[in-house]
Amino acid sequence: MLMYIHLFDLVSLISFVRLYTAEVNMFFATRTKLKKFLLKGIAISTWAICFTALSKPITVDISYVQLLQKHSPTLSNIFPIPENTGYSGAKLAINDSNTTGKFLQQHFEITHFVTKKSTELLAYIEGEYDLGRRIFILDVPLIHLIPIDQWAKDKPVLLFNVGEPADEIRSTQCLASVFHTIPSDAMKSDALAQWLLYRRMSNVLLVRGSQVEDIQLAKSFKRSAKRFGIKVVDEKVWDFNTDMRRTAQQEIPLFTQTIKDYDAVYVADKEKDFSEFIPFNTYLPRPVIGSAGLEALAWHAVIEQWGAAQLQGRFMTLANRKMNETDFAGYLAVRSVAQSVHELNTNVSAHIIDYITSDAFELAAYKGRKLSFRAWNKQLRMPLALVHPHALVSQSPQPGMLHPITELDTLGFDIQESQCK
Repeated sequence: MLMYIHLFDLVSLISFVRLYTAEVNMFFATRTKLKKFLLKGIAISTWAICFTALSKPITVDISYVQLLQKHSPTLSNIFPIPENTGYSGAKLAINDSNTTGKFLQQHFEITHFVTKKSTELLAYIEGEYDLGRRIFILDVPLIHLIPIDQWAKDKPVLLFNVGEPADEIRSTQCLASVFHTIPSDAMKSDALAQWLLYRRMSNVLLVRGSQVEDIQLAKSFKRSAKRFGIKVVDEKVWDFNTDMRRTAQQEIPLFTQTIKDYDAVYVADKEKDFSEFIPFNTYLPRPVIGSAGLEALAWHAVIEQWGAAQLQGRFMTLANRKMNETDFAGYLAVRSVAQSVHELNTNVSAHIIDYITSDAFELAAYKGRKLSFRAWNKQLRMPLALVHPHALVSQSPQPGMLHPITELDTLGFDIQESQCK
């Protein structure tokens, strides 16, 4: 019955095309080039619609796996992270993908598994795999991402990391099955170091917290500083236990006083425990970058160019809040799958993986240019926005950054800097 309906539609379509072609011939009788262009477009569109009408409908199932993590009582609790962070972006991508998919006989679905128990993660993924699911979006920390990647070895499984920015899984401890749509710490540090270089701010005071994540952020920035010729004139560790809401004006100027002058202050504070108090309180009146002040992000509510304002509006309608970086990473993961399915017209995970890792893959992502994955560590290349809370300041790579293949590879680990293959 379905085939008869398709054939009836095709007969009607062909009749319409013949009539429309005749009208084009009459109207553009004296405009040969324009007539040929339009007729060629009609032919291509007709072929595409006919192919779609006769193609077999396919369904793509995606699982979003999220581990809710406990956060220490810090200033960041004033700005709580929504529990649906990440998933809301993926859900919006499902809606966008189905808008196109309905014309291609393709339907995308997503399930959301959220837990506070880390022991449930792998068990859930294994259960979903047994049910036939092959695509998983992971919003889990590094300690759990590694065993999931080990489980996926030699399986036709497509995994996306949307929450873990750690450098080691892009440089030394390589994950064979995991694609990264969240930018790495190195990409963000490089974006800020390029801005410092472009603005000729060559001397930087580094302030970090005492947590492991803060140490890693500081390490990442020092790598970037060396890479772009920025000098760290001093490094200070913040280990104060005082209530900064009352004493910031007295404590921070003394803390940021140094023997050597500096052009900017880089703050490494993953949990934003103290970093928001640094701007405007430094001993020398200098810009603050890193975890406060000027931040390097994949996405922010102030981004409006290249159709981003429309994306922001759709997200606000869906989630009743602004889109953040993790939401955008979830969006990119789903859209990477959908773009591949649109192009290949298949939901076979092995074929999708091969296509995503190939040079043919390009993803439109409201960034002003097409994005692609690095073959050696599966990191999504992308420009990064340099923003403060209420405005877009700049975008990296900065003007003048050169690379033999693409200047996007000046952000993060290039092929010769990574042990991943």
